[in-house]
Amino acid sequence: MKFSTVALIASAVCAVSAHTIFTDLITSTNTGNPRYVGMRLPSYDGPITDVTTAENACNGGPNPLTQISTQKLTVKAGETVTLQWRHTLVAGNDDIVDASHLGPIMVYMAKVSDSVTSAPPVSGWFKIYEDGYTNGVWAVTKLIQNKGLVSVTIPSCIPSGDYLFRGELIALHGAQSYPGAQFYMECAQLTVTNGGSTVPDQSVSFPGTYKGSDPGISFNLYNGFKSYTIPGPRPWTCGSTPSSPSPSPSPKTSPATSPVTSPATSPSPVSGNCLNQYQQCGGQTYTGGTLNAVKIWKIEQF
Repeated sequence: MKFSTVALIASAVCAVSAHTIFTDLITSTNTGNPRYVGMRLPSYDGPITDVTTAENACNGGPNPLTQISTQKLTVKAGETVTLQWRHTLVAGNDDIVDASHLGPIMVYMAKVSDSVTSAPPVSGWFKIYEDGYTNGVWAVTKLIQNKGLVSVTIPSCIPSGDYLFRGELIALHGAQSYPGAQFYMECAQLTVTNGGSTVPDQSVSFPGTYKGSDPGISFNLYNGFKSYTIPGPRPWTCGSTPSSPSPSPSPKTSPATSPVTSPATSPSPVSGNCLNQYQQCGGQTYTGGTLNAVKIWKIEQF
């Protein structure tokens, strides 16, 4: 039996099923059941693609925030909390995001006067966690393997009070040019107790900290690469100052075995109005290509 590729054909099926939402924050006092406690959530699971809009803080705009909790999540400074990501608000723990949506995961916090009623601030965001591409494995791949869970630690030295807690995933499957990267972010509403007295001295703004030309935002998954630069500053920790952005370590495995490093085996962009599978995920206001390219295999029997 002989297998041969005969054509790339256009399918009118739109692959919008690959989005994701940070739906819950699991803490020592919140198990994640019931869902959505202390969260600001959209009903639609689409991305933000413009890094210059105010929606980069806690989502909104093309994805209106229709489900805003009236509750706060109380956490202790130094406590480890766990973000839960799901494909949609009603998806199970085995439906997180499509595996093609490779990219980094980051967490920021910003102090506010009231985490339920305060608007997302533009400035004052400090990063407490990041994971990008290490030893040939993307953060999103690890997220899927871990059923949508990512654990981070609240800095033990920050002052007590209310904070917005921003979980972010960037999907790079369409990021060859800007705008193409897909930003998925939501915010949880925290009250931090047992805090210290150290105010983070390195903070950034949303919008402002990201530019479309950043190497971690305009990035080609399909041409082969040796490293990846996570957008934004390095995570702030008690007693230290974060460095400027630097590349994630190169994979130790050979290009033949590292994911999406070999042009010979990696998917390639499709020209015209066709897009690679799951690339046409621009949200409710998307105006780009609408045809989904799929590969058809022909079986020839002797």
